[in-house]
Amino acid sequence: MARIAVIGAGMGAMAAAARLAVAGHRVVVYERGDTFGGALGAVQRAGFTFDTGPGLLGLPAVYRDLLVKTGKEPLEESVELTQVEPAVRHVFADGTDVRLANASRAAVAHALDEALGAGAGERWAAFLNRAREAWDRSRRPLLEEPLWPNWQVLADRDPYPAPVVRRGLLRRRAATTVAEIAEWELGDDPRLRAVLEHHALAAGLDPRSTPASAAVLPYVAQTFGTWAVRGGVRALARAVYERCQARKVEFRFGAAVTRIVEKDGRAAGVETADGTVEEADLVVAGVAPEVLDALLPGRLARTAGDVPARSGLPSRLTLLLALRGPRPEGTAHRTVVHTADRTAELDALFGTGASPSAPAPGDRPGAPVSPTVTVLRPADPSLVPDTGHEAVTVTATVPAGAEITDADVERVLARVERAIEGLRDRLLWHEVRTPADVAEATGAAGGAVPPPALAAAAGRLLHPSNTTRLPGLFTVGGWSHPGGGLPHAGMSGALVAGLIVEGPEFRGSQ
Repeated sequence: MARIAVIGAGMGAMAAAARLAVAGHRVVVYERGDTFGGALGAVQRAGFTFDTGPGLLGLPAVYRDLLVKTGKEPLEESVELTQVEPAVRHVFADGTDVRLANASRAAVAHALDEALGAGAGERWAAFLNRAREAWDRSRRPLLEEPLWPNWQVLADRDPYPAPVVRRGLLRRRAATTVAEIAEWELGDDPRLRAVLEHHALAAGLDPRSTPASAAVLPYVAQTFGTWAVRGGVRALARAVYERCQARKVEFRFGAAVTRIVEKDGRAAGVETADGTVEEADLVVAGVAPEVLDALLPGRLARTAGDVPARSGLPSRLTLLLALRGPRPEGTAHRTVVHTADRTAELDALFGTGASPSAPAPGDRPGAPVSPTVTVLRPADPSLVPDTGHEAVTVTATVPAGAEITDADVERVLARVERAIEGLRDRLLWHEVRTPADVAEATGAAGGAVPPPALAAAAGRLLHPSNTTRLPGLFTVGGWSHPGGGLPHAGMSGALVAGLIVEGPEFRGSQ
């Protein structure tokens, strides 16, 4: 039995802790804050409850696997899941309104034909067929296996089988970015292109430079569905925390780790802010890169031959809206209100043009004037004081470190009016969560949010391995392989536990 110190109580860290405890190890989690969950926070006020992190769950199989393997109990015994229907409602600048079904390709194709014209559904279906091939080719190395030592193979090859198209009189090319797929394969309708490009934008990626391999994002969402958690996604964090407790994982809240202790060239424990040194045989760090570097002064933690360092990633602006009046019958759980000027939005977020290298934060002019916003309106009575009120969460992608002004908030609210009739008259109060709040919760510089790992693009969308240069030190969570996102956090926990329990020969789940 090894003594294992886990730094941070985020979802990836807790997933690893639960699995390691079941394997017979003594696990202690050190969390600088006063609660668990990392980015999966919640705000409770006047009978309203809001998630401050992800509001919906994709790939619930990841957490089903975690709870079964750490307690032989189905996920549904710990949390109540409801498949969202429709999966999403899209509202476009010209007034077009389309609802896309959850996990039904035929229904999605029909809805696109009805709203955008004949042929839109067929083009989308053909694209998803190609996206399925990308998923089949990349699923194991990107999600289910430790990062390959020869990760350059993933960096050099895009798994998306883009059809060759004619560009000009003689030139023939295949799409290499999400924006090129949208333009060359989905046709001239900017609305259909926006449906695809939003999947990149929602992950904090510029569709103009994001590789075609990102086709897996809409494929996964449409194929495996989207789920709501009763009580909010924070309830899932509580379920994982309680599973850790049931497996005798010890949590020490308010215990900020200031240094990873080294002895004989190995990680040998942690030192906390009060100067206490806690010995350990192994250390698992579920923290942002800047935090990890500070815990190992004078040492590079990442392994030799690492993937390129990530920079220039955006953050999130979140508005929590308490509304008077009941949620109208037939309201979509999730609505995306698209901007009328996607180029201006992307330039504000990522810099002018489609350079494959992210611009420096100083080159960014600030938050978009007319951002695309996602509006969540859950039909969950546990989130409101009574049926005469509604709890709404709004998110927009903004630059990391952006200082959000009252004018920014007003612009977002103006966008939300496209999704909620009579918003201003119904609004009781609202709270704002800025990139600074994200930074406080996660430790990431500027409140940057890590995207999921993707193949191609010279490896700039891969994430560092879960092993490090320092023997005995492992990393877990969104800033490590396989990257950001709630399902990916659970996967990273499984990978770290496998590497510790089975050793370097571990090759992932079968």
